[in-house]
Amino acid sequence: MQRSFVVALAATVMITPVVAPAAADAASAKPVSRFAQDPYASTYRAVGSPAVLIRDATVLTGTGTRLDDADVLMRDGRIVAVGRDLDAPADAVQVDGRGKWVTPGLIDVHSHLGVYPSPGASAHSDGNEATAPTTPNVWAEHSVWPQDPGFATALAGGVTSMQVLPGSANLIGGRGVTLKNVPATTYQSMKFPGAPWGLKMACGENPKRVYGQKGGPSTRMGNVAGYRAAFIDASEYLKKNKPRSAPAAAKRRWWQSGSDGKDSSNDSGGKRDLKMDTLAGAINGDILVHIHCYRADEMTTMIDLAKEFGFRISAFHHGVEAYKIADRLGQENICGALWADWWGFKMEAFDGIQENIALVDRARNGCAIVHSDSDEGIQRLNQEAAKVMANAQRVGIDIPPERAVRWITANPAKSMGILDQTGTLEAGKMADVVLWNGNPFSVYAKAEQVYIDGARLYDRNDASRQPVSDFMLGQGLEGGVK
Repeated sequence: MQRSFVVALAATVMITPVVAPAAADAASAKPVSRFAQDPYASTYRAVGSPAVLIRDATVLTGTGTRLDDADVLMRDGRIVAVGRDLDAPADAVQVDGRGKWVTPGLIDVHSHLGVYPSPGASAHSDGNEATAPTTPNVWAEHSVWPQDPGFATALAGGVTSMQVLPGSANLIGGRGVTLKNVPATTYQSMKFPGAPWGLKMACGENPKRVYGQKGGPSTRMGNVAGYRAAFIDASEYLKKNKPRSAPAAAKRRWWQSGSDGKDSSNDSGGKRDLKMDTLAGAINGDILVHIHCYRADEMTTMIDLAKEFGFRISAFHHGVEAYKIADRLGQENICGALWADWWGFKMEAFDGIQENIALVDRARNGCAIVHSDSDEGIQRLNQEAAKVMANAQRVGIDIPPERAVRWITANPAKSMGILDQTGTLEAGKMADVVLWNGNPFSVYAKAEQVYIDGARLYDRNDASRQPVSDFMLGQGLEGGVK
């Protein structure tokens, strides 16, 4: 982060905590599952800011509504109101939105920022724990490097939150983490408060390629056998560690002990197993399942696997053949996190079409998401969505901006379990907001101002509001160090 930016913020604003009310209420109502306890909890604190009123803009709320000549009022880190002719508080900063558009902050459900940071050197390759086909014990957050310059460039593209995932070398790659896209020194201070973890799985060619010469799996049937073996173990672990009626404090003691976990009021079944903790958490529904999967037949196999072991798939990622099973995805309430037009770069990507996202979106209960899987693509998710709109129009499917914006706001938030806090412009939600210089689905669109929890963290016209990571300080135009 640019040091002058840090100093200015520290000198002029109060730092206040932002806690997800829904998560806090749930925590007070019942004890958190042992598999969802977090020994590396979020320390995120929103940057304090004055009230802000954006006036007379075209507003896409993320709920399917477009409001022309409308206002957005933010205060104390939250959306207060969206509508026309709102009254401005006496202390509010007023922003002229005439000719401009406002959307919720963009959300990328599939990012590797921080675990595959720039520069792309081998020393920075921390996304795949390619030592065994199943590594649910690893957590992507423990590889996140907050100084990755990609976070700042994503912010300039309007991205306010993202899910950082392990890579796709393994059948079960480990836990992903949801981050607020704020300049930070530690990953904990970026962790989205109250967000559930995502479990990254992968099917198809990648695990076969990586492990085919390492003792397997080397076939798709070997892949499925590997998932089943892991979840059989997890099911047994879950049975052995199912708590009896016991006070929440006793349950916490088991989690925190790190020993064999035996307790007079809780049959732990033996020593904690970090792999099994994650898989048991997925079966319990505490950890959301995200699966890298391209082919329609493999996606249906994974749906059957989920039914066999009692977990639910939150989203299929990449899914170039999702259009073939769009109705089934809608029936199962599974999102398709997809590229606008990537296809053909390997055999399982061969049958991709440019109308994929549009066809998933139009299915009953369809949940389409535009994702990046790229440190460059994350900078222009709005333009990737615009490609989908154009390709759909060519085959007679007209998709208005107020619908398309959900692919990069509300729908990823839904699949990540944070829609109750962000992803739409509704009263009470986090004030994650982007002010665009025009229609965000234009090739000329640029994010002019980006607010996270109501604080203006990026401003295209104010160099002091353009964070730069410490890694980039002192770098010359030629890439050398001054």
